[in-house]
Amino acid sequence: MTNQTQAFYAVSCPECDVQMETDTPNEIVEMYRRHSSVTGHDVEIAQAETSFADDIDGDEIEPVIRQLQEQYRNGVPIGVVAAVMSDRGLSLAATLDEIHERRMDGGLYEPQDDHLGVV
Repeated sequence: MTNQTQAFYAVSCPECDVQMETDTPNEIVEMYRRHSSVTGHDVEIAQAETSFADDIDGDEIEPVIRQLQEQYRNGVPIGVVAAVMSDRGLSLAATLDEIHERRMDGGLYEPQDDHLGVV
């Protein structure tokens, strides 16, 4: 296991010009959930430090999480997964939908809230 890296994340809503910056990846997911429930808008990941994931192969959720698990002891933060998948062209909303689907199929689990592991 390697040490976890603090990254910088920024999300924005193109429809209402709301922006948020954080160094905690799961805060972008929390912001999406709050904003979407109030406005119905999706937010976009405007910036995310994902250079730690340069060696991650593929664009499917489960293999990406499996590879990221090597860097996180207690599960991969959903915000990190969303940032990496955003680099691969998947929106935050689509990533969360895919995560939900995989969890219901039994392919993913949450070792702690909003952190993922592959079964």
